[in-house]
Amino acid sequence: MRIRATVAAVSGALALSALVVPAAHAATTSGTPYTLDASFSSVTIAKAIKVGTTNEVSTKYSYTLTHGADVDITAQDFYTDAFLYRGAFADPDAELYGDNPATCTATSATTATCTGTIDIHPADGDLTNAGAGSWNVAAEAIAFNGQNPDSPDMSKVGYKDQDGLGTTLVQRYSKLTVNASPEPVYKGKTLTVTGKLSRANWEDHLYHGYTGQPVKLQFRKAGTSTYTTVKTVYTDSTGNLKTTTTASYDGYWRFSFAGTSTTPAVSATGDYVDVK
Repeated sequence: MRIRATVAAVSGALALSALVVPAAHAATTSGTPYTLDASFSSVTIAKAIKVGTTNEVSTKYSYTLTHGADVDITAQDFYTDAFLYRGAFADPDAELYGDNPATCTATSATTATCTGTIDIHPADGDLTNAGAGSWNVAAEAIAFNGQNPDSPDMSKVGYKDQDGLGTTLVQRYSKLTVNASPEPVYKGKTLTVTGKLSRANWEDHLYHGYTGQPVKLQFRKAGTSTYTTVKTVYTDSTGNLKTTTTASYDGYWRFSFAGTSTTPAVSATGDYVDVK
C-alpha cells in the first residue's frame, strides 16, 4: 500500500502522506490540521538510485525526528516518512514515496531515529524519462490523535512537513558491452573493438542506445590489475561504438563510461585477446 494520500482541508487542499487515509475519503474530512511540533534533520540516503525497466528498486533512508513532549511516536495512528520530489515543494512535478511508513526508535524523550525505504516501481509508471536526474528530499509526520482516519476532524490532527533535507540522483540504469576481434591476433596487427552503450527507458520499459556519449577504450595487460585509457570514442545515433587499435600484448579490452547526472557510470566486462 502506498502511504501517500490527499486530504482536503476546509481552507484549501493540503497534501498529506499517511498510511491509512485513502484519497477517496478526502471529501469527508473537515477542519484544518494544526502544525505538529516536529522537525527533521540528519537525513541519509544513497547519492544515486539506479532504476531499470521493470524491477522494483528500494533505497534505504534515515533521519532524526525531533518532537515536542506531547507527540507520541509510539501511537498506532502516528506516521512519518521521507520522500523525494522534483520541482517546487508546494506544487511538485513528481514525488516518490515508500510502500510503508518509516520505523522510529526513540533516542531520548524528544528525539528518534527513523528509517525506511523509497520504493520505486518502474513497471507501474512511477517514473518518466524526463524525471531522470536530481530529486530533492523531504520528510513529514502526521498524528491522528485518535481521530477516525476515514473521516477525521482535521483540526484535531497534527501534520508537519519539511523540505530542503538533501538531494539524490534517480538514474536510468545503464549497460555497456565490448567485443575485440579477431581473437587471437598477431602482434602489430589491427584489432577492431565494438560495443554498445544503452540505458533504461522508463516509458516503454526497454533499453535503448545512449547517443553521442564519450566512452573510453581501455586496456589491461595480462597479469596486471589496472586498466589504461587508450582513446575516447563517441557512441553513434543508436548507441553503438566502433574503433580500431593495434595489438601489442595479451590482455583485456573494455569500454568505460563515466556517467552523467541522468545515467550512471558503467564499464564493460573486459574481453581477453591472445596476441601471438
